Amino acid sequence: MSPRVLITIVTYNSAPHLEHCLGSLQKLTFRDTAVTIWDNASTDGTLDILEKAEQVGVSFCDRNVGFCAAQNHLIDSVDSEYVLVLNPDVLLDPGFVSTLAGALDSHPEAGSATGKLWRWQSGSFPSAGEKKVLDTTGIYFTPAQRHLDRGSGQPDCGQYDSSDYVFGASGAAAFFRRKMLGELRVDGEYFDEAFFAYREDADLAWRAQWLGWKCLYVPQATAFHVRRVLPERRSILPPGINMHSFKNRFLMRVKNMDAGTYARFFLPITARDVTALVYVALRERTSLKAIPLFVQALPRALEARKDLRRHRRVTPKELRGWFSCRPTSQKLNHCRLSPTGFITD
Repeated sequence: MSPRVLITIVTYNSAPHLEHCLGSLQKLTFRDTAVTIWDNASTDGTLDILEKAEQVGVSFCDRNVGFCAAQNHLIDSVDSEYVLVLNPDVLLDPGFVSTLAGALDSHPEAGSATGKLWRWQSGSFPSAGEKKVLDTTGIYFTPAQRHLDRGSGQPDCGQYDSSDYVFGASGAAAFFRRKMLGELRVDGEYFDEAFFAYREDADLAWRAQWLGWKCLYVPQATAFHVRRVLPERRSILPPGINMHSFKNRFLMRVKNMDAGTYARFFLPITARDVTALVYVALRERTSLKAIPLFVQALPRALEARKDLRRHRRVTPKELRGWFSCRPTSQKLNHCRLSPTGFITD
């Protein structure tokens, strides 16, 4: 019998936190789950940990195929009603899965859900009475088309303690309805494999918004996450991370942005693009490898754009309301799934 929730994890040199992550899965109160893992040719102690893992399905790859391709394989490996895409550096609260599954059960208009994630730093946790630092309460987009995590780096003072709709879920711990994933699938891929890794969660969230699917933020579902990829840490991140991030910021826009939105936010978008291009040309030349990769992926991205335009269920004006300089959300009782019926420019 298929599990209600499939938990998928992609590992790559994940030994420092993997045992804690797997240990938290053993303590989940929701038991109707299956856990499947794909290792992208780790060279640290990850393989030793995985070989000892119990009640976990593991696929070992002899090369790094990227987060997106690995997740696509895992999502297809076991049928389920829901899928939790989980990073190996996340420690879940025992009630995380049951809370989000219950939330989606109660909200058929929502295709995804996210909880409240706190920062997990240096392998330690806040002591009793110590203020927790937020990692993400869902993602939002600025007019310049940067996608950021709501509350990232802020002390948790209860400012994100109400349930609402957000633009999308961070890929660190994103809970998906499989029905929605099926609608978003393009050429057999849920996550666009041209992205390889990074920004794929924002791309999927944007496509989901076009199709009228909502994303629930449920603060009662909590977890800790080690956040390595931050704008202020760019200069010390591995070159491959920065290169794919640079490539994907443009691929995502080619696939999802309508002409009206580009015109509406032309100045902030252009200013941000010029800044990024100058930075790469002068200080991060290793990211110039992204240009031929972008050109190679462009024809397929344009086809995906055409397909999305044929099937979208919300208007560009409606979607444009999500782009804000401040973290934004929508109240639950003010939003419902748009009627079936495709909308064009």
